[in-house]
Amino acid sequence: MTRCWSCGEVVDDADRYHPACLVQLFGLRALPELDVDTAQLQTLALAMVGRTSISGVQKKLSVRLDHRRRTLQIAVDGDRYILKPQAGTFAHLPENEWLTQRIAAMAGVKVPPCALISLRDGTLAYIVRRFDRTDDGGKLAMEDFCQLAELAPADKYEASAEQCGKLVRRHANEPLIELLRLYRQFVFAWWVGNGDMHLKNLALLRHEDGRYRLSPAYDQLNTHLALPKDRMALSLCGKRDNVKPETLRELAQRFAIGQRAAERVLREIHAALPRALALVAEAPLPEAMRETYAAMLQSRVPPVPPSEA
Repeated sequence: MTRCWSCGEVVDDADRYHPACLVQLFGLRALPELDVDTAQLQTLALAMVGRTSISGVQKKLSVRLDHRRRTLQIAVDGDRYILKPQAGTFAHLPENEWLTQRIAAMAGVKVPPCALISLRDGTLAYIVRRFDRTDDGGKLAMEDFCQLAELAPADKYEASAEQCGKLVRRHANEPLIELLRLYRQFVFAWWVGNGDMHLKNLALLRHEDGRYRLSPAYDQLNTHLALPKDRMALSLCGKRDNVKPETLRELAQRFAIGQRAAERVLREIHAALPRALALVAEAPLPEAMRETYAAMLQSRVPPVPPSEA
């Protein structure tokens, strides 16, 4: 069985991508060629301020699509795509991020179009379409939660999920809808072991209709594959580890999203477990990493709420 390196669903053995997935990501039915030497990708690492983190060591390049030549090219200024090749410090981060984003989509978390692509040296890179760009080349305003909280980037870990909820309630145009989305994202982060969902990795996006909504999820990884003892970047009801079902219920109460809505989120994430495990089993990761990922999903999946058990 072959999995599409974009959506993660089954694809014909002769193909690597569904044409529809390539159209969604690039507007093309065939994969564009990466018009850059792999060695060049090692010169553009971006460092994050604060504690050492996994996403902070990833090389991130701005990439544009030349429709005429059907090639992807490194862009001097910000453009439509971000490309992340392999990092020397931690192994298989592109595959890890792609897998985590695909599981997020299964769990009902909104994510941008993304894919794995093979570079000239045979290694895999992660490419994602920027959600803060419009089709005509314009840029949408986006403020991460550090900016909303008026904190320095170095303080991106000095907060809690509850404080994030207050920021959404204060700044989003439809706070109840966005709080439910934020709750799902925090539950998902705990489930997959994402220890790097800090204030810089959460944002409100000003859409073309002028309304501020939670942005699609980005920079999501199972950080435990590299740091087995990693904890949550932001505390949930005072906890950064050993989060229990009652902790998730308490977080829903603090977000004031309603018991039924919270239970629906937990139920939908629980229901995503079989599909997630099937994808992990066939993911382009070493066997030990696949086993670690699967074990975490099984041990941390939210139980079905009592009313639905």
